[in-house]
Amino acid sequence: MPSTKLFKMILDDFNDEEEEEMAIAFICELLTKRRTVRHQGSISGHAYIWHDRIQEKYMRSPNKDDIARLLRGNEVRGFPGMLGSIDCMHWKWKNCPAAWKCMYVRHVHEKTIIFEAIATHDLWIWHAFFGLPESHNDINVLERSFLFTDLIEGHAPPANYSINGHDYAMAY
Repeated sequence: MPSTKLFKMILDDFNDEEEEEMAIAFICELLTKRRTVRHQGSISGHAYIWHDRIQEKYMRSPNKDDIARLLRGNEVRGFPGMLGSIDCMHWKWKNCPAAWKCMYVRHVHEKTIIFEAIATHDLWIWHAFFGLPESHNDINVLERSFLFTDLIEGHAPPANYSINGHDYAMAY
């Protein structure tokens, strides 16, 4: 029996929209867990290429030389102590799998995927993160960002600078 017919049979038993939404959320959760377990521990061809071929050169955290260059360049531009500017973008996900729809629908009932990135003025993207499920806004994304968490916990590269008479010892 195709899964769409099965879901239709399950959902037809509910009387109101709230119960139906809860059932859809439950089904999505089951499908996601199943998929995660099935693929756990294996690296697909695309993931292998991404990890071994692209990430090491292009999508990596800045090393000491990169940090020094970023701090110098941003200070010249009037932003002392700044490593980069983080931004989030909500992309409409036209072909979102039906089973995942409930996890990626925003408050405006559009399926979107969130892209968080830090790029330099010369377009070096040294941080990118796709895909938080559920309807998150930019603040929720930042709360889950390991970069933001590291900054809050004081794990940022050292950088001595002064803004409006206040001295700082950590890059941002």
